[in-house]
Amino acid sequence: MRPAHLFTILEKEFTSASKGIHTPVMIWGPPGIGKSQITEQVANKHSVPLIDIRLSQMEPSDLRGIPFRKDDTVEWAVPAMLPDADRHGAEGILFLDEITSAPPSVSAAAYQLILDRKLGEYKIPSGWAIYAAGNRQGDRGVTYTMPAPLANRFSHFEFEVNLDDWVAWAYAHNIDERVIGFLRFRPELLFDFDPAHNPVAFPSPRTWEFAHRAIHKFYDNRDMLSSSLQACVGPAAGIELAAFVDNLDKLPDIDAILRGEEVNMPSEVDLQYAVAAALVGRAIKAKDTDDLQAVLGNILNFASSFRQKEMGVMLVTDLQRAVGDELFAVPEFQSWANKIADVMLYRG
Repeated sequence: MRPAHLFTILEKEFTSASKGIHTPVMIWGPPGIGKSQITEQVANKHSVPLIDIRLSQMEPSDLRGIPFRKDDTVEWAVPAMLPDADRHGAEGILFLDEITSAPPSVSAAAYQLILDRKLGEYKIPSGWAIYAAGNRQGDRGVTYTMPAPLANRFSHFEFEVNLDDWVAWAYAHNIDERVIGFLRFRPELLFDFDPAHNPVAFPSPRTWEFAHRAIHKFYDNRDMLSSSLQACVGPAAGIELAAFVDNLDKLPDIDAILRGEEVNMPSEVDLQYAVAAALVGRAIKAKDTDDLQAVLGNILNFASSFRQKEMGVMLVTDLQRAVGDELFAVPEFQSWANKIADVMLYRG
């Protein structure tokens, strides 16, 4: 399931908790694709706490608590990390990460917590949603087969990477436009993990964020840039991205495009992707300014000059995701739309 759709499901499950119709969610997927991050996005959107418990690092007593004697009986001290309405708030998300890496003794301790929303005398506040995540056995992580009684306590969703969703996230989080443009040019490299070879560094949504940081740290030292990119996303992808960045010296004048001047479209396809990414990035920077309408209009005029209409559609679609429906009110939008009438504009 692509991230945008999974986000909708997680958000619906969160809002359903206080209504008593929440079903715990299990998110399956390989390492580095953003399973943890998508739960954080739901929590941030609703301004609620997220308690992230890494079950692979737990002992059964860490969940159950420590017994202590009270008069002639034994009671249990509830772990402070578990949701508490007074300490954490009436609503929130309990995220049981790395659940497939937890030993059976720990996962067994979570059975009652997940299904019955309680553990002994402790009860999870009614407004808290329960999510869990883990790698599949074929992902070469440290995993245990999920016991049927535990699996039966969840609804299960397979997390899949999606370039359009990642690009929308990347623009929203100020990921370097050079990385975005490169992945538009080489979309198959967004996630390239072969468990059979068990690589140390490989391309994934997580490591492309590392590559973004590497560009900002080492761009002025080209000898170090290639090595640092390879260390983030692996040798093959790192070398390709370094070459892509080096080739951007041939990029046309982005400021001239934004001023509405006539600029020749580069013939190289990789540079066309780079131009498109740069223009969307500049439009985002123009948001909430008086220049936005003019900037959008000039970008739309330039989008009409792509030899492949699909390239212009990609640019405008990314632009709409980044700045919103205000794009449709720009006079140049109708002119651009008429020129590509035979190509479907996909709005995700």
